Amino acid sequence: MIPARYESLTGRVVIITGGASGIGAAFVRGFAANRARVAFLDIDEDGGAAVAQETGARFLTCDLCDIAAVEAAIGRIGAELGPASVLVNNAANDRRIVFEDVTQADFDAMIGVNFRHVVFASKAVLPQMRALGGGSIVNMSSVAWMGGGPQMELYAAAKAAIVGFTNALARDVGPDRIRVNAIAPGMVLTERQLRLWFQDASRIVELQSRQCLPDLITVEDIANLALFLAADDSRSITKQCFMINAGSR
Repeated sequence: MIPARYESLTGRVVIITGGASGIGAAFVRGFAANRARVAFLDIDEDGGAAVAQETGARFLTCDLCDIAAVEAAIGRIGAELGPASVLVNNAANDRRIVFEDVTQADFDAMIGVNFRHVVFASKAVLPQMRALGGGSIVNMSSVAWMGGGPQMELYAAAKAAIVGFTNALARDVGPDRIRVNAIAPGMVLTERQLRLWFQDASRIVELQSRQCLPDLITVEDIANLALFLAADDSRSITKQCFMINAGSR
């Protein structure tokens, strides 16, 4: 699929969390194809290096559960590439845990990898966006918090929190012309999803049958929406959560 093209993204500094694989890598490719100046953070050194070599994007190894490291990386990107006008908070982990087995450590870990860095990466980038006179933050939620999913209580809770955070932050930073939106994907069969959760092809067929549209959702479908939300074409859109689920019920 050819990525959407937006002239307003040319030369803009874009920061993406979790860009070494899956949907995050599609974000890196899409923004790079739009001639943005892309930097992405990920703990996966091998995957990050491969995506950086492919796209020309700047890769910074970063544990997103280490808030000090996140803040330092965003500051470094601003100093080296210029102030960021786009932040895509993508990094997440949809680990399944039997609820009766959940520990406080599990809770802290899942909130850390799925929500905490979203808050503090957004906080860290705001001074850069204000210096530019505006910007766009795109937060990745999930349909998991709407429909529920087995053994996904912690993941769903974090993804619901992202929507609440998006709505409140959009209200606070709107006067600075900073827009904040969320994307909630449905079933997107990344390599990780296929390896961990969808080894059974009948499960894919069953979930696909719930969609209004017959085609599988691709990582490029998600990236194309993020590109639109980052570009000037969506200048009046904020405080929204967009589902990309092919009309699934």
